[in-house]
Amino acid sequence: MRETRKQMTALAFLTVLLSAAVSIPVWAQQAQPAQDNGQAPAGAQNPGAANPGGQNAQPPSQQLPPDMIRPNYVLAPNDQITIRAPEAEEIDNRPFRIDGDGNINLPLVGHIHAAGMSVQELEADLVKRLREYIREPQVFITTTQLHSEPIFFVGLFARPGVYALQGNRTLIEMIATAGGLQPNANRYIKITRQSEYGMIPLPGAIYDPQKKVSTVDINMGNLRQSVNPEENILLQPYDQIAVDRAERVYVNGEVGKVGSQELGERESIPIAQVIAEAGGFGRDAKKAKVRILRPVEGTSRRAVIEVDVAELFNGKGLDVPLYPGDIVYVPRSYTRQFWQTFSSVALPLLPYILFLVSQ
Repeated sequence: MRETRKQMTALAFLTVLLSAAVSIPVWAQQAQPAQDNGQAPAGAQNPGAANPGGQNAQPPSQQLPPDMIRPNYVLAPNDQITIRAPEAEEIDNRPFRIDGDGNINLPLVGHIHAAGMSVQELEADLVKRLREYIREPQVFITTTQLHSEPIFFVGLFARPGVYALQGNRTLIEMIATAGGLQPNANRYIKITRQSEYGMIPLPGAIYDPQKKVSTVDINMGNLRQSVNPEENILLQPYDQIAVDRAERVYVNGEVGKVGSQELGERESIPIAQVIAEAGGFGRDAKKAKVRILRPVEGTSRRAVIEVDVAELFNGKGLDVPLYPGDIVYVPRSYTRQFWQTFSSVALPLLPYILFLVSQ
């Protein structure tokens, strides 16, 4: 009996050993060949990563700071770029400098006038040129060295993007470089400047100590007309010039077309013009009781202003200006609607009513 128990115990122990051997994870079995080939297994630290001169050092493109200004940075003379084109060994992963005339001479593709082109435009141009030699070329450009500091144009400019600040450039000069404003742009532009480059030298500038920036809003109409010449300030590195969509006035009620109209660079717009551009009055409009709902600054309320627009359309009275955010509401004349309904229903029945009365 004791011998039987010993045999059973030995057999159970042998079974456990065999099960453990069979259940060795696959990754553990595969780890040895990877190490034999000189490759570290997944998750292992690379001892050469911390050594820039070591065999496993990161490639230069990864050691550079993130490319903040790609792809809409406008290239300029003396900028240096690195081109990645895996299918074109002649230019792949090589740095090239744009010369003083704004030109760059590349193997295989030849002479290109790169100054004035954005990074994205140069990429597209190189892809087009490389198609003569390569079926489906891929091109990626990184700006590795700038000849000067950038400034940023954000919003509804004709050509928003990042531009190089060359020497002393004024606000008007750089807006012209960005192509000016789009037709539906706001009349105000906003300039934001980092505190390390000083306060924006204008009376209306506001300093934010938390963000460490100063900001100012400038009226584009006044800037163009040199109403305040001092507003045409000299720009500083990393200045941001932003412009939003134009402010609007809104039209509702008994008009041809309910909707909104942009002010563009105007401070205000006449109410008669707004109604005319909305398709005029509807058939049942109460023209003498048009209401303007005007925002009350600092609150969520609106002041109500009543206007007799019928007098304006008859050449009497003065037009009323509308300002950003105003809502024009043209009410319906229910008296007019009643008589129109009555005449359309009662007049056809009038002969029968007279006949009954005469009986």
